[in-house]
Amino acid sequence: MAKKAQVRDYMIKDVDYLSYRMTVKEAIDFFIKSGHGNFPVVKKGNLVGVITVMDLLKNCKAPDKELKDILPDKVVVATPDLYLDDVARILFRHGFNKLPVVNSGGKLVGIIANTDILRSHIERATPQKVDMVKNLIESGHRVKIEVRRYLVPTNKLHPTQGEVYADELEGREYELKKGLAEPIIVVKKRGYFVLVDGHHRVVAALRLKIPELMAHVLELSEDIELGMERTARRKNLISLHDIKIIGNTQHPLLEITTKKIGKRDLE
Repeated sequence: MAKKAQVRDYMIKDVDYLSYRMTVKEAIDFFIKSGHGNFPVVKKGNLVGVITVMDLLKNCKAPDKELKDILPDKVVVATPDLYLDDVARILFRHGFNKLPVVNSGGKLVGIIANTDILRSHIERATPQKVDMVKNLIESGHRVKIEVRRYLVPTNKLHPTQGEVYADELEGREYELKKGLAEPIIVVKKRGYFVLVDGHHRVVAALRLKIPELMAHVLELSEDIELGMERTARRKNLISLHDIKIIGNTQHPLLEITTKKIGKRDLE
């Protein structure tokens, strides 16, 4: 049975926080610069509460008041060993989008957000694809494959797909910026990697100048030429720059799921 994902596996450890002695005015300035709606508040590294925009608005006429004097009485937290499914229920029930994570001593050690839980579900779905690719290559070429996971350089990727959709690229760029993109699938060769799955993600990374991507790497017992490599070569697909971006049509998935809204729908 697969190990259930825990908060420690997906929480963000580099956390922005406020000191309990910070004034309302200082906190407002911090919020404006950050663009976020709430922050944990700490005293000597220990979590003492969470302050929100609404808390500050209620006290904006007292700019010199310290945060310790306006903190809500209760705070909902997660612990590193809590299962993500349980965190999702807590977030849903309370209407929160993130929770501070504290250890057994009350020290702030991270933040877990809705986006982290979504990322965990995306990443847990990917191994099914990996197994399918692994089985196809092993049965078709009679080789053994070891699957590993690590960062691979984007400039060492050889494509096997000649076209990507511009609208899908925008979505992939957003996912990469938010850390939501699932790992790509590649086959390791001598000096390069054959890109099997994740062409939109890779082109998006190229546009964002991201030098490395997390990948499920299939390592072959023999250095053989794959059928997908021969097909790509016949199509003159050598580098990522050979991939054509289609801008005048929707990605098939969006074509299926997009609904046009007429005037009657708005009445």
